[in-house]
Amino acid sequence: MRNDRPIDAIELAQALIRCDSVTPADGGALRVLSDALERLGFTCHRMTFREAGTPDVDNLYARLGADGPNFCFAGHTDVVPVGDEAAWTMAPFGGEVKDGVLYGRGATDMKGAVAAFAAAVDGFLDQRDGDLPGSISLLITGDEEGPSINGTRKVLDWLAERGEAIDHCLVGEPTNPERMGEMVKIGRRGSLTGWLTVLGTQGHAAYPHLADNPVPRLVKVVDRLASHRFDEGNEHFAPSNLELTSIDVGNPAANVIPARASAIFNIRFNTEQTAEGLQDWLHAQCRQVGGDYELKIHTSSQPFLTAPGAFIDLVSQAVAEVTGRQPALTTTGGTSDARHIHHHCPVAEFGLIGQTMHKVDEQAAIADIRTLTQVYQRLLDLYFE
Repeated sequence: MRNDRPIDAIELAQALIRCDSVTPADGGALRVLSDALERLGFTCHRMTFREAGTPDVDNLYARLGADGPNFCFAGHTDVVPVGDEAAWTMAPFGGEVKDGVLYGRGATDMKGAVAAFAAAVDGFLDQRDGDLPGSISLLITGDEEGPSINGTRKVLDWLAERGEAIDHCLVGEPTNPERMGEMVKIGRRGSLTGWLTVLGTQGHAAYPHLADNPVPRLVKVVDRLASHRFDEGNEHFAPSNLELTSIDVGNPAANVIPARASAIFNIRFNTEQTAEGLQDWLHAQCRQVGGDYELKIHTSSQPFLTAPGAFIDLVSQAVAEVTGRQPALTTTGGTSDARHIHHHCPVAEFGLIGQTMHKVDEQAAIADIRTLTQVYQRLLDLYFE
């Protein structure tokens, strides 16, 4: 049995929150975490990745053990900006506890879960007197809330170059809508963003025959896009949907026909669609309306699914045993770094309640962080039995 003081998830979460790690800054968060993990015997690899046009990002890969299977906890210590700091009732980087609640940017998304990772491993090792029939690793990035270019994906590439494999992975993103144990995420929809510009000829509003107004054509195109029903979804995915996020002409003069009109939209798509098929459909809608246009498309993630099976059953069992609730298996929400991890191994997501993520006074109940730690520790028990 261990003689030194065990890792406390709340204290570690407080220390992490007190690091101002708004993407891409690290703020010392990875050092706080690696110090805790090194106490447990982990070998920690700090790595900084860079790419032209993007900020440098610090990442951490820590591993305990050399044999397989290798179970990985994945997550991030970077956070979104605090917004209007004057609107916070608690210091956003104070890590303060009040009335059983931990406050601060990252409490829910997801420094609370990262702290629970470490505390769960500590409890698991203590329970087994250090015996580990395999390996446990943590893959922690500082680029999840940002461009996600110099983070998890490049750490995974680094591991592949070393010939090091991850066998199964749990991501600690907030997954529960209102109560712990409600939801395990087993996949995510893909995300495609489009920037459409319809081109015309500028002119005087009183002389339309001397101009070519692009605005009516843009309106026709976006109506076709917004009213289209892509599919009905399937067993694991909600229907694909397109949302218009901006329409802009940039024209301050009421008597001038503009030369261009633009729109931005985002499509969240399931496994009934492909990015290539959606791209072809988008161009077809523009061509059918007619006129000159420019369309830039970026697919930031493809849909993926970890099919229910042995690994998902283990995650669900751990959640049910600790929380008393049988979690729903869903693919709801936005994107996460699981979109990179699923190419390497089966991956699922389970974390805290997401009600306050990215909000003013982001918070997590102390009891929920304790529960999450127990879930993670129970999952390790089941995995290595």
